[in-house]
Amino acid sequence: MSYADSSASSVGPGLDALLADEPLLSLPEVADYLGVPVTRIHDLVGAHKLLMYRRDGVKYVPRILLGEGGETSKFVSGAITVLHDGGYDDEEILAYLFTEDESLPGRPIDALHGHGAREVIRRAQAMAF
Repeated sequence: MSYADSSASSVGPGLDALLADEPLLSLPEVADYLGVPVTRIHDLVGAHKLLMYRRDGVKYVPRILLGEGGETSKFVSGAITVLHDGGYDDEEILAYLFTEDESLPGRPIDALHGHGAREVIRRAQAMAF
Protein backbone atom coordinates (compact mmCIF):
# COMPACT_ATOMS: atom_id res chain seq x y z
CA MET A 1 0.00 0.00 0.00
CA SER A 2 1.36 3.40 -0.92
CA TYR A 3 1.60 6.39 1.39
CA ALA A 4 -1.19 8.13 -0.47
CA ASP A 5 -3.44 5.09 0.03
CA SER A 6 -2.76 5.05 3.75
CA SER A 7 -3.44 8.76 4.27
CA ALA A 8 -5.71 10.95 2.19
CA SER A 9 -7.13 8.76 -0.55
CA SER A 10 -7.23 11.63 -3.04
CA VAL A 11 -3.67 12.87 -3.33
CA GLY A 12 -4.51 15.60 -5.88
CA PRO A 13 -6.87 17.81 -3.88
CA GLY A 14 -5.08 16.89 -0.64
CA LEU A 15 -1.78 17.92 -2.14
CA ASP A 16 -3.23 21.25 -3.24
CA ALA A 17 -4.32 21.86 0.35
CA LEU A 18 -0.97 20.76 1.79
CA LEU A 19 0.92 23.16 -0.50
CA ALA A 20 -1.60 26.02 -0.42
CA ASP A 21 0.53 28.20 1.87
CA GLU A 22 3.94 27.08 0.60
CA PRO A 23 6.05 29.50 -1.43
CA LEU A 24 6.39 28.01 -4.91
CA LEU A 25 9.09 28.82 -7.46
CA SER A 26 8.68 28.37 -11.20
CA LEU A 27 11.38 26.32 -12.89
CA PRO A 28 13.14 29.44 -14.24
CA GLU A 29 13.08 30.90 -10.70
CA VAL A 30 14.62 27.69 -9.32
CA ALA A 31 17.31 27.83 -12.01
CA ASP A 32 17.98 31.44 -11.12
CA TYR A 33 18.18 30.61 -7.39
CA LEU A 34 20.62 27.76 -8.02
CA GLY A 35 22.57 29.67 -10.66
CA VAL A 36 22.15 26.96 -13.28
CA PRO A 37 20.38 26.67 -16.65
CA VAL A 38 16.74 25.60 -16.48
CA THR A 39 17.70 22.36 -18.26
CA ARG A 40 19.70 21.45 -15.11
CA ILE A 41 16.47 21.71 -13.09
CA HIS A 42 14.83 19.24 -15.47
CA ASP A 43 17.87 16.98 -14.97
CA LEU A 44 17.49 17.18 -11.15
CA VAL A 45 13.79 16.31 -11.43
CA GLY A 46 14.57 13.44 -13.82
CA ALA A 47 17.24 12.12 -11.46
CA HIS A 48 14.73 12.23 -8.57
CA LYS A 49 16.75 14.79 -6.62
CA LEU A 50 14.01 17.44 -6.81
CA LEU A 51 10.22 17.38 -7.21
CA MET A 52 7.92 19.46 -9.35
CA TYR A 53 4.36 20.32 -8.47
CA ARG A 54 1.82 21.37 -11.11
CA ARG A 55 -0.72 24.06 -10.34
CA ASP A 56 -2.98 25.37 -13.10
CA GLY A 57 -0.73 23.74 -15.69
CA VAL A 58 2.41 25.53 -14.45
CA LYS A 59 5.34 23.55 -13.01
CA TYR A 60 6.62 24.70 -9.63
CA VAL A 61 9.07 23.56 -6.99
CA PRO A 62 8.14 24.21 -3.36
CA ARG A 63 10.83 26.62 -2.10
CA ILE A 64 11.42 24.58 1.05
CA LEU A 65 12.75 21.68 -1.07
CA LEU A 66 15.81 23.80 -1.78
CA GLY A 67 18.69 24.42 0.58
CA GLU A 68 20.04 27.76 1.69
CA GLY A 69 22.66 29.73 -0.17
CA GLY A 70 21.77 28.77 -3.73
CA GLU A 71 22.07 25.01 -3.46
CA THR A 72 19.93 21.91 -3.23
CA SER A 73 19.44 20.23 0.14
CA LYS A 74 21.29 16.92 0.35
CA PHE A 75 18.84 15.55 2.92
CA VAL A 76 15.76 16.52 0.89
CA SER A 77 17.17 15.07 -2.32
CA GLY A 78 18.26 11.95 -0.41
CA ALA A 79 14.75 11.39 0.96
CA ILE A 80 13.22 11.94 -2.49
CA THR A 81 15.60 9.41 -4.05
CA VAL A 82 15.02 6.78 -1.36
CA LEU A 83 11.23 7.09 -1.60
CA HIS A 84 11.25 7.09 -5.40
CA ASP A 85 13.48 4.00 -5.46
CA GLY A 86 10.95 2.40 -3.11
CA GLY A 87 8.16 2.86 -5.65
CA TYR A 88 6.58 6.13 -4.53
CA ASP A 89 5.55 8.61 -7.21
CA ASP A 90 6.17 12.36 -7.01
CA GLU A 91 2.72 13.19 -5.63
CA GLU A 92 2.99 10.54 -2.93
CA ILE A 93 6.43 11.82 -1.94
CA LEU A 94 5.19 15.40 -1.76
CA ALA A 95 2.19 14.28 0.31
CA TYR A 96 4.50 12.44 2.73
CA LEU A 97 6.94 15.34 3.05
CA PHE A 98 4.25 17.97 3.67
CA THR A 99 1.91 16.01 5.96
CA GLU A 100 2.14 16.70 9.71
CA ASP A 101 3.60 13.82 11.70
CA GLU A 102 3.13 14.11 15.47
CA SER A 103 5.90 11.59 16.11
CA LEU A 104 8.56 13.88 14.58
CA PRO A 105 6.87 16.38 15.58
CA GLY A 106 5.94 18.47 12.57
CA ARG A 107 6.28 17.77 8.88
CA PRO A 108 9.04 15.57 7.47
CA ILE A 109 10.10 18.42 5.14
CA ASP A 110 10.76 20.67 8.14
CA ALA A 111 12.68 17.91 9.93
CA LEU A 112 14.89 17.47 6.84
CA HIS A 113 16.15 21.01 7.40
CA GLY A 114 16.87 20.43 11.09
CA HIS A 115 17.92 17.90 13.68
CA GLY A 116 15.37 15.33 12.50
CA ALA A 117 16.87 14.84 9.03
CA ARG A 118 18.46 11.49 9.75
CA GLU A 119 15.23 10.20 11.33
CA VAL A 120 13.21 11.18 8.25
CA ILE A 121 15.76 9.43 5.98
CA ARG A 122 15.60 6.34 8.21
CA ARG A 123 11.80 6.32 8.02
CA ALA A 124 11.89 6.83 4.26
CA GLN A 125 14.17 3.80 3.96
CA ALA A 126 11.78 1.73 6.07
CA MET A 127 8.77 2.90 4.04
CA ALA A 128 10.53 2.00 0.80
CA PHE A 129 10.84 -1.67 1.78
